[in-house]
Amino acid sequence: DHALDPGGGGPMSTSMAVLGEFGDAIQFIFDERESPAGGARVGGLSEMWELMWEHLKLSGAAMAIACLVSMPLGLWLGHIGKGGFLAINASNVGRAVPVLALIAFFVAFLGVGFTNLTLALVLLAIPPILTNTYTGVRQVDRDTVDSARGMGMTGAQIVRRVELPLALPLIFGGVRISAVNVVATATIAPLAGVITLGDPIINVNTYGDEGRLAAAIVVALLAVVTEASLAALQRGATPRGLKLDRREATP
Repeated sequence: DHALDPGGGGPMSTSMAVLGEFGDAIQFIFDERESPAGGARVGGLSEMWELMWEHLKLSGAAMAIACLVSMPLGLWLGHIGKGGFLAINASNVGRAVPVLALIAFFVAFLGVGFTNLTLALVLLAIPPILTNTYTGVRQVDRDTVDSARGMGMTGAQIVRRVELPLALPLIFGGVRISAVNVVATATIAPLAGVITLGDPIINVNTYGDEGRLAAAIVVALLAVVTEASLAALQRGATPRGLKLDRREATP
């Protein structure tokens, strides 16, 4: 029984105690306990999974909308060769605007809630995807595009069959940057009325220091998994010819 009791001093508690505060945080993830504020029970896999699910829903919705907006726009601008100033400088503008200020603006003028916060995260996610999509299309060899046009392909066919496949590695690079940024930024969602893994980080009185560190660990792991998963998808989506060219170019 002691092995399952975070306060019982059994083998599990003893092993975690060796790790100090980090051990307490890990134990918080797996075992619920009474809140430092009293009354409620906090922590444990059930609550952490619920918070992570809300975190993923918010991040996923923002990324889906950002991709639907920025990818077609970047492909079109890159194909016609116009709007380069807008596309290339979008990332700089995105970095220049403080995320907290952006969320505060949305809360002040549109109110709190899932939808409004999602729109704020969409604006954070769009710049890297738009910039990388445009740049990826413009870096496609023009002779390849001219050959496709000479074969009778329409503009839409060239984008779909030539420019998009060759630009995919760079596009995925932008998606990876945006996804990690959104996952990390979603921790401040409770300030806008949306409960995510940021709740234990912000509400220390309810969750305690171990709860704050536990949530930070889960967010960090979530960001690493997101990056690794998208990197694997990027490698899988990269055309075989580009992989061979890169291997040949490697000394």
